[in-house]
Amino acid sequence: MSVPVYEVFAIRVGANAQRTARENFLYDACCGDPNAPMPLDYYFWVIRNEQQVIVVDTCFQPATADRRHRQMYRLPEESLRQLDIDPAQVEHLILTHLHWDHAGNLGLFPKATVHLQEAELRFCTGPKMAHRTVNKTYEVDDVMSALPPLFEGRMRLHGGTVEVMPGVTLHPVGGHTPGSQVVRVNTERGWIVLASDAAHLWVNIRERSPFPILDDLAQTLEAFSEIDRLADSEDHVIPGHDPLIAERFPHWNDDPHIISLHQSPT
Repeated sequence: MSVPVYEVFAIRVGANAQRTARENFLYDACCGDPNAPMPLDYYFWVIRNEQQVIVVDTCFQPATADRRHRQMYRLPEESLRQLDIDPAQVEHLILTHLHWDHAGNLGLFPKATVHLQEAELRFCTGPKMAHRTVNKTYEVDDVMSALPPLFEGRMRLHGGTVEVMPGVTLHPVGGHTPGSQVVRVNTERGWIVLASDAAHLWVNIRERSPFPILDDLAQTLEAFSEIDRLADSEDHVIPGHDPLIAERFPHWNDDPHIISLHQSPT
């Protein structure tokens, strides 16, 4: 039986233009001058074919962007509507983890079944959140917004690898957070992996030089190996924050913030 094929889009919501190279690596910067500009982009993702629409992560709201001094290009719901997707009708929402820049708009998806690793929910509602250095990468309102889907029976808390739909699987990798997961998707160009924050930038995973926000260093390095194993090639690995995504992949209908990952990069 053939595996379904999907379109996959990266939707760019905002940026951090002030980031420098030294801030993107746990140890020495891999890219020359550690004080050189090395901005980050903020994305979420859409997986779809004629039968299914699956949203991966939700990015953040304007108030959060203002408070954290991030540039915001477009509201997530506006980009979804460009793709003729009504957030209120989306049936499956995957959360790779619950950091502020990935889980800020759960209320846009009132019908969706939410897929999250149980370890992530346990971590961000557990005793380690008493430490400011740990909890500053979360927004308490975003974490609390995960509770209504749980109480309504719309949340699926996973404890390992799971198939959401044929051709779309979730793989817990940890490292960045205890419950971080990546998404493997079958496309016209092969199996791609939406690495999210398990690999912020291509250079992080290719040089095995992790981004500095992590829960477990050794697990982060093991996650890199698992991502490479799941993807058909290094160009099938889609990092979570790399501005090169928008440069290397075709743009859907010439939209500056909707990028077609199912098509080959240049």
